Amino acid sequence: MAEKASRGPQDAPSSSPDENEFPFGYPTSICEDVPEQKYLCSNCNNVLKKALQTLCGHRYCSACLSWIVRNNKNPVCQKCKEEDPSTLSEGSLLAEERAFGDAAINKEISELRVHCVTLGCTWCGTMKNFEEHQILCEYALIPCHTGCGHVVMRKKLADHLENGCVNNVTVCHQCKQSLSSSEYQEHLCEGSLYREQKHVQAETPSNEKNHSGLSVSTDGCRFSEVGCSFGGSKEKIKEHEKAAVGTHMLLLLQYIKQLKANLRTASKAANGFIPQTELNVNGAEKSISELCIPGSLQINGELEVDCLTRASVPRDESLVQQLVREKVISELENKLHVFENIVAVLNKEVETSNLEIIAFRRQSELDQNIIRGLELKIAELHRCLTQKDAGLSRLHKSLLFSEQTSYDGVFLWKITDVSQKLQDSVTGRAVSLYSPAFYTAKYGYKVCLRVYLNGDGMGKGTHVSLFFVVMKGDYDALLPWPFRHKVTFMLLDQNNREHIIDAFRPDLASASFQRPVNDMNVASGCPTFLPLTKLQSPKHAYVKEDTLFLKCIIDTN
Repeated sequence: MAEKASRGPQDAPSSSPDENEFPFGYPTSICEDVPEQKYLCSNCNNVLKKALQTLCGHRYCSACLSWIVRNNKNPVCQKCKEEDPSTLSEGSLLAEERAFGDAAINKEISELRVHCVTLGCTWCGTMKNFEEHQILCEYALIPCHTGCGHVVMRKKLADHLENGCVNNVTVCHQCKQSLSSSEYQEHLCEGSLYREQKHVQAETPSNEKNHSGLSVSTDGCRFSEVGCSFGGSKEKIKEHEKAAVGTHMLLLLQYIKQLKANLRTASKAANGFIPQTELNVNGAEKSISELCIPGSLQINGELEVDCLTRASVPRDESLVQQLVREKVISELENKLHVFENIVAVLNKEVETSNLEIIAFRRQSELDQNIIRGLELKIAELHRCLTQKDAGLSRLHKSLLFSEQTSYDGVFLWKITDVSQKLQDSVTGRAVSLYSPAFYTAKYGYKVCLRVYLNGDGMGKGTHVSLFFVVMKGDYDALLPWPFRHKVTFMLLDQNNREHIIDAFRPDLASASFQRPVNDMNVASGCPTFLPLTKLQSPKHAYVKEDTLFLKCIIDTN
């Protein structure tokens, strides 16, 4: 027999979220698959039950939110605290009137696949049918409604009431002996035999009609004749009759009281046959109680139904009310005990979670410090890499200049992409171009050329302007100043027919030929070196394949 003694009630907490088996949401252990985070309550971390969404966007069970609001003066969303305490706002404050039902999530949760976690039960289904199953699960442990203090499987309640319940006793009205249900069925005494015989003789057609009126119908509850309006399939009726014991007892009590009143009226009219009336009442009570004898009762030869013992139908209204009160108190005490266990478990989980959160925050701070150190190292490496890139770029330019550098006063300058560079000169994007530096001798003057493809000064827009630039060199202190050497410019015809040649001697009074103070002196040369029309003329090959060649010769003799 699956029975165990229930523990006594403990001190109740200040408030409880709800009065059901899973007040803080459904446990994740009942789900076939691990539920997604959006289905979990921000407070109890169980699957949401009657999900509400707050203004900050987080979701809570309806009972959890009510419990938080009742037990905190200024309730703040815990998820918002955990994510970023610095961003707490008015939207993070919790209030039932500021939350709204999340119909979409509730619908998705109702379709989750779940199973019963009660030991021995193999039920599987969807979440929307889970609570109904919990009420009807035959493997669930429930307290005996007589208040005997035992907790038994629902399917073994009838067996417990018949054989093991110390409170389920019946007092024989003849010999006043207290008997258990099974003993009462087999009990025989002189008074009870006399009562049975008189009952058979005194039973009237009216009583037979009332008795037959309590026969079970496959379309409705067996207690429909005494006021129960429940209807449905055979299985539903069977489950209803197991669950609605207290209601049926009250309906039977009202029926018996009405029957007694009718019989009393009839007896007065028959000039005082009181004993006969009492026998008829006892017979009516017996006919009702026989409907509830535990064991097997065949309905149309097919349906077998378990119900209450005949002793569960008290004759006295106060006794029924006392039994109902004791049953309610016992159920409440057991629910309270369940709630206390749940709260204790949740408190332990909260403490564990808090410790984990503290450890996580410490680890997060260490990680943040490591990340900041790595970011500083990366920034330093980036700066070093930028400097090295700049150094490599300078070295590359220096290498290119070294390859193009001349040390004998003769320099050949190749200019590519002439069309684009001429366009840039016209638009002002790049008005002039500088050539790489070259020298009159290995330790001589450092000079370069400067060309304006769209002209400069008096030749702007009509001619190509070509100038000579004296630059600051490493050996200027050893050289004679001002610069005195003759300079010759040449634009080479790539068909070797007609080169353009122009030459000049430096003006010794000009600042352009004095020792440089800055990186280079002001350019000096030929502003009208070559007309643009001649540069682009098809008769000459000054520009070929979008490339031209300028040559500078310095007379070092």
